[in-house]
Amino acid sequence: MLVRSFESATKGMLSLIESLDNTAMNLANVNTTGYKKTELTFKNIYDAKVVENTGTVLCGNTRNIGTLSMGPKTDLIHYDFAPGAMQETGNPLDLAIEGDGFFKVQSQSGDVSYTRNGQFILDSGSFLRTTEGDAVLDTQDRPIQIDFREIGFDDIKKITIGQKGNIEINDKDRKFTLEQQIAVYDFQNKETGIFNIGSSKFISRDNDTNPPILAEKFTIQQGMLEMSNSNVIKEMINTINVTRNYESLQKHVKTSGDMLSQAIGVGRLKA
Repeated sequence: MLVRSFESATKGMLSLIESLDNTAMNLANVNTTGYKKTELTFKNIYDAKVVENTGTVLCGNTRNIGTLSMGPKTDLIHYDFAPGAMQETGNPLDLAIEGDGFFKVQSQSGDVSYTRNGQFILDSGSFLRTTEGDAVLDTQDRPIQIDFREIGFDDIKKITIGQKGNIEINDKDRKFTLEQQIAVYDFQNKETGIFNIGSSKFISRDNDTNPPILAEKFTIQQGMLEMSNSNVIKEMINTINVTRNYESLQKHVKTSGDMLSQAIGVGRLKA
């Protein structure tokens, strides 16, 4: 039983380390635009059967007492897609999604991903891009180009982006509507069917079983950014709880070690 106790406590300590790492990542991204916090779920590695010997050596009978966990391990990583706080910026190229969905972006190498980070810029060719250089795509999977200077406008603030992603350039007596519309996609299974590849960008784990689909229940808010949904106070409380549990397991390992040393010492004396 002492050996099992060591093993169970060790697995528990390793799981707590993973939980603490996850909390540290959430804390590190409290100011990251569009970040969605992660949560870990654990499961037992194995439940050992515990029995009591009720007979003699020659005629042994046992009675089932119950089970003993041999320690936990990480089962799943869940993403919490609860909305983050909206922060007003006044920049017409800053966009926040209220409701479901992600902006569809494409890297310079052609890789497509999905993000809630709507902090966009216009490059020298008037293409709408993320701050990392990824192209923002429209509903036809084309890079969006807003060449407002070519049609006689000189102020970026005259660009209006509607709640469904339609793009207009407005003046007092002039209005141009672009044919392109900003795409907003969603996934049927967001919690476990997609994963973060960094920089608040997600891709599907399996496009066949969880493909991106055009979102319906959303509105785009211009001049706003969605901030991280990671809560500093909750994450700090979680850190304290995990640390206390880790210290308890440390004491348990030390106590079990002392008992094992005593048992070994008694065995040597009898020998």
